[in-house]
Amino acid sequence: MTTNNLPIWRRIEFNVLFAWLVIAGGLWGFVELLEVARDATPRSFDTEILLAFRTLGNTSDPIGPVWVEEAMRDLTALGSTSVLVLILLSVIVYLLLADKAKMALFIFASVAGGQLLSSLLKLGVDRPRPELVSRLAEVYTLSFPSGHAMLAAVTYLTLGSLLARALPKRVLKAYVIVVAAIATLLVGISRIYLGVHWPSDVLAGWCAGAAWAMLCWLISRRVLPRASEQAD
Repeated sequence: MTTNNLPIWRRIEFNVLFAWLVIAGGLWGFVELLEVARDATPRSFDTEILLAFRTLGNTSDPIGPVWVEEAMRDLTALGSTSVLVLILLSVIVYLLLADKAKMALFIFASVAGGQLLSSLLKLGVDRPRPELVSRLAEVYTLSFPSGHAMLAAVTYLTLGSLLARALPKRVLKAYVIVVAAIATLLVGISRIYLGVHWPSDVLAGWCAGAAWAMLCWLISRRVLPRASEQAD
């Protein structure tokens, strides 16, 4: 039976359909959150969530014991430029040693492109950092979108989705993607907990980063050798 004679539900590549849905949803979510960021007064959900991470009546005291605050500082470093560059370089060197120069170049272009996009988006919106609560970490750039949240999504989801292509079992593919998603979520939550971003900043970073990662994954299916998919 030829492919054209198969029922439509058997011809659809559901992973590709899912990727396009993530891209569409991410773009729609980012546009909606862009309107939130441009408002002169923060929306109620931004202020309520930010205050929920502080003890009642004291905006300088984060909820939870001291070790939670330290853990959040550690987790937020997973989205820092220095850590992401270290991870990126480690992966690229490994791929070069494994004679996979094309994949190494593609991953570099994907992550570097995401970094450039994040910087341009920050300049385009020019949203200041929240002053509603005390900040528990030093910040020097603009607020929207969250660079940590976006770059964590770009790096971890891109690497995770490309690694999943080369893994033989569905359970291994799912595990890699789940780990990448959890790392991305933890970085974003830590930025809100530390008071350096509005929740809408983080949501926008996740939306843009996930859309970018899925776009890169779709492109990789066209430009990278299919040898990495032989085990699928």
